Amino acid sequence: MKISVVSPVYNEYEVLPYLLDALPKALVKLTDHYEIILVDDGSTDGSDRVIRERAESDSRIKLVQFSRNFGQQAAITAGLDCVTGDIVVVMDCDMQDPPEMLGPMLDKIHQGYDVVSCRRIGRDGESLFKRWSSTAFYQVMRSGIDHRIPPEVGDFRMYTRRAADGLRAFREQHRFMRGLVAWLGLKEAILPFHRPARAAGQTKYPLSKLVKLAWTAISSSSPLPLKASSYLGAAMLWISACAACLFLIGFFADWNATSNLAWVSFLLGLSGLQMTAIGLLGDYVGRVFEESKSRPLYVVSQVCNIERSPEQPRALWLDTHEAQSAVRIEPRVYGPIVLPSTPRKAG
Repeated sequence: MKISVVSPVYNEYEVLPYLLDALPKALVKLTDHYEIILVDDGSTDGSDRVIRERAESDSRIKLVQFSRNFGQQAAITAGLDCVTGDIVVVMDCDMQDPPEMLGPMLDKIHQGYDVVSCRRIGRDGESLFKRWSSTAFYQVMRSGIDHRIPPEVGDFRMYTRRAADGLRAFREQHRFMRGLVAWLGLKEAILPFHRPARAAGQTKYPLSKLVKLAWTAISSSSPLPLKASSYLGAAMLWISACAACLFLIGFFADWNATSNLAWVSFLLGLSGLQMTAIGLLGDYVGRVFEESKSRPLYVVSQVCNIERSPEQPRALWLDTHEAQSAVRIEPRVYGPIVLPSTPRKAG
């Protein structure tokens, strides 16, 4: 049995040493055959150097490096495209997904489950507002996308190979992995755990990114906003008819000017709602337009310890093996500035 661990990385230079020390120790207790696939999502702090240093001494540690930042969901997708194990684990690299949970998760897989998800029952190192916003996020997900999405369950999951292959079949541009797992409807087990604080560094998911993820999840998986705008528009038409009647009554009854001001306020509010509905419709049309172009979900520029690029649709690999085997040229020094020269392709 081989276990593949996929972990997206974005500017995690400080925390990576902790992960690369703890994760192999936890895996070796479960199997002698494993691989750790770290997907560098366009980091700018030297995270790829930390991974390469470890990968040079351990071929089971593998690097997939994006040409730029494509987002966490795309990074998870790239990792799933590269796995070769019978069991697949997706986890964060900040040590808030404890490697010690892999043993209990594997026990559930042996009991016949296709997906084992970890539910957070406690959050260390997070503010009250952060905990409240996360709870609100999952409530929106369950009511706006799929009621089968379990609350307080992130991307920390273990999959059988057939479940991982099922997720790999989804190739849409705007993706929400938790919603895709729920959509598959495979047999799932939930394990509670207390989420520790980050080992180092700062969170890469502030409120702004959480809101963006929620909107991506809803707009890519559900027409609820469009339906809500339609219902709201119908309600506003009814209110508009009532207001028109009141305006006519006020006109013949010679009401004072305050009724006119109320009418103007109502019209402005109605216009605002119309513009909001148009904006929602435009966002959906824009997403359809982006999907119609069928651009790659991600672009891989460098790899380490990856034998071959997977043959997956909408995945672009830029001569990664040629770059990996290229001869390293020492940097040229001009005064205090070091400018590394880049190897060029012959011809």
